[in-house]
Amino acid sequence: METHEPISPDTRAILGLHLPTDPRWVNLAGKSLEEILSDHAYCEQKAAVSCISLIQRYNQKEKLVIALAPIVTEEWGHFRLVLAELQKRNLKLGLQRKDAYANALFTFCQTGGAEEGRLLDQLLMMAMIEARSCERFKRLSEGLGDEYMRRFYRRFMESEAGHYTLFIELAETYIDKEKVRKRWQEWLEYEAVIISKLDVRGDRIH
Repeated sequence: METHEPISPDTRAILGLHLPTDPRWVNLAGKSLEEILSDHAYCEQKAAVSCISLIQRYNQKEKLVIALAPIVTEEWGHFRLVLAELQKRNLKLGLQRKDAYANALFTFCQTGGAEEGRLLDQLLMMAMIEARSCERFKRLSEGLGDEYMRRFYRRFMESEAGHYTLFIELAETYIDKEKVRKRWQEWLEYEAVIISKLDVRGDRIH
């Protein structure tokens, strides 16, 4: 049964996403705070590592290096904040779960051909992950029963809101804007298909 309501005009305007996260996901997340915080911590860790990887691979692209260096610091700071929240609540950073969503996105990236295409897809994949993370933080900030945790995720949502545009702007710095915009629309359409098929836990694509 279709469980996705139309995405709100505000979210579409801000993030461009075509489908929202399944609303049941917040209810499930609220029942296992340890799991949602652990998943969040790993997401922040991966975001920092991905930026470091881009800096190392494209170290001659000065604007990219300068733009991403503070993002590494910010994302790692977010990881530490989430880790501290786990420790404060006597919860454990569990094992990293399989990320069906990120794995599905990765399969859409160009792995051969010209470097320009590979760079474009790396940046757009990171933009997509940031946009979806922001949307999920918004859901948590509005849907969790714990007022403290709603405020906690509201701060993360506000902090992360501009990251996805940075990756798109970096793509437009090195690649023709029309190519970037055309490919971004393809990413949005592909991501909507993933979301429509993702199970409520995010563990698998069906």
